[in-house]
Amino acid sequence: MSPEASQSHANEAERVADQLERAFEGDAWHGPSISEILADVPAALAAARPLPAAHSILEIVLHMTAWQRTVRERLEGKPLEPLPDDENWPRPAELSESDWAEVVCDLRKEYELLRSHALGWSGRDLEGTTEGGRYTVYEMLHGIVQHSLYHAGQIALLKKAAGETPR
Repeated sequence: MSPEASQSHANEAERVADQLERAFEGDAWHGPSISEILADVPAALAAARPLPAAHSILEIVLHMTAWQRTVRERLEGKPLEPLPDDENWPRPAELSESDWAEVVCDLRKEYELLRSHALGWSGRDLEGTTEGGRYTVYEMLHGIVQHSLYHAGQIALLKKAAGETPR
C-alpha cells in the first residue's frame, strides 16, 4: 500500500469515527444526537407505545445496542451470522428507572467500543470485507452511522407522538 493510500485510509477511518461521535454525542448538522434525544426520556416514556404499531423507544435502543455490538464483533472477525430475532428486536417486560439507565449506559458502552474500534482501522484497508465477505469495512462503519441516525429520528418522532417536545 502506498503512503498516500495509507494516509487516505487513516483519514477516512478518523472521519468515520468522527461521524459516529457526532451522531452519538452531538454537533451533527442534522439536529439532536442520540445522547441528546435520550437525555430527558424517563423509563415510562421509553417503554410506552404512543404509536401502537411502532416499536417503543426502549426496543429501538436495545436494537441499536445490538447492532453496534454486532458491527464491532464483525469487524473483529466474528463470522457473519444473522442476528436472532430476540436480539434484533428484544421485547422486554418491566422497566424501572434503573433498568432504563442501564440500557442507555449499555448503548453508550457499545458506541464507545465501536468508535475506538473504528479508530483502530486507521491506516488499514477499509475496502477489505468483513468475515463472510458481504460488506466492506467502509460499508459497515458508514452503515452503522446511518442506522443510528435513522433510529434517532424514530425516537424523536415517538417522543413527539407521546406529547414530549423534542430537543
